[in-house]
Amino acid sequence: MDIMAVNTFVDTAFLIFTGAALLATLALYARQALPVAYIALGVLLGPWMTGWVSHPHVIDQFAHVGIMFLLFLLGLNLHPQRLVEMLREATVVTVVSALLSALLGVAVAWVFGYRPAEMLVVGAAVMFSSTILGLKLMPTSVLHHRHTGGVIISILLLQDLIAIGVLLLLEGMGSEGVDLRRVVELILALPILGGAAYLAQRFVLLPLFRRFDQIQEYIFLVSIGWCLGMAELAAYGGLSHEIGSFFAGVAIATSPISLFIAESLKPLRDFFLVMFFVSLGASFDLTALPQVWLAGLCLATLVLLLKPVVFSLLLRRVGESGDVPREIGIRLGQASEFSLLIAFLAVESDVIGEQAGYLIQFTTIITFIGSAYWIVLRYPTPIAVSDKLRRD
Repeated sequence: MDIMAVNTFVDTAFLIFTGAALLATLALYARQALPVAYIALGVLLGPWMTGWVSHPHVIDQFAHVGIMFLLFLLGLNLHPQRLVEMLREATVVTVVSALLSALLGVAVAWVFGYRPAEMLVVGAAVMFSSTILGLKLMPTSVLHHRHTGGVIISILLLQDLIAIGVLLLLEGMGSEGVDLRRVVELILALPILGGAAYLAQRFVLLPLFRRFDQIQEYIFLVSIGWCLGMAELAAYGGLSHEIGSFFAGVAIATSPISLFIAESLKPLRDFFLVMFFVSLGASFDLTALPQVWLAGLCLATLVLLLKPVVFSLLLRRVGESGDVPREIGIRLGQASEFSLLIAFLAVESDVIGEQAGYLIQFTTIITFIGSAYWIVLRYPTPIAVSDKLRRD
């Protein structure tokens, strides 16, 4: 193994987690949201300021694992029958909200003079909400045992499927056209993945868990292997790693040992998610800010203000009542990790220019910061600045 590579990783880990601890301490004393502190740390360490973290894409690869563990833990607490019921209810809300958000992005890009292809990509980028903010900033009790959590999970899962379709379309636009074979494979991949997960858990995993449930280290290792294995299988079938890890969790949600697995993997999830927020700040090119700050600020403000309203109105139309629609709207009222992936792929495929890509990145970061403040200061979260709102 390359010694320099090891030292580089150790140095980077030291900078990230020591810096995160220091800024998190300052943020808590100043009653600020922790994700904002992590993003600020990424900007500080990134190549456009100190340059101490010169390759944020390496951190991003670790951060991606955190998202997979997050979805795996959610699946562990969601019975398959309940999942089907929630998806049926959330379909209309997800599709209509995505289309309205896309129109908003297209309109703002048109006002600021972007090309038609760039307008469409900007619209596609703001269609989705953040899985990390939507789920990490929600108390575990709400996610797993209340209707609010089930609706949010269902909307995010359906958005994930739509996002995969957008990514496939972008790949086709950047090459010789849309590959119909891949589209068919995508449609078939989901039921095949579900069937494979069911067979594996029934004939392999559950017998192993019953046989060796006294050995906690073994259960921990098998759980990680199962999560990552299903993520790779999903990616091989054209789906996202996140969908695979989510199905991995749902497949063993009926097992009594799922509660132990969920508790044991939480620290590992948080380790990787800190890296996600740091990589988000480190990856933005500050030299591009003068070109996109006005358009990005306008788009981010409209997303933060209008997305919660759209979700709230649509949820009331399908029968939700009380404060639930508004809370769900605010928790989902931002851009997504998929926005960054869409921007990267569209620039790489020459579908849009670099300036449009920076617009999407800047908008995403601003919505992350604004949404995190809104949620942490108003609703119960595990990292709330108020003792009254702090709830795990």
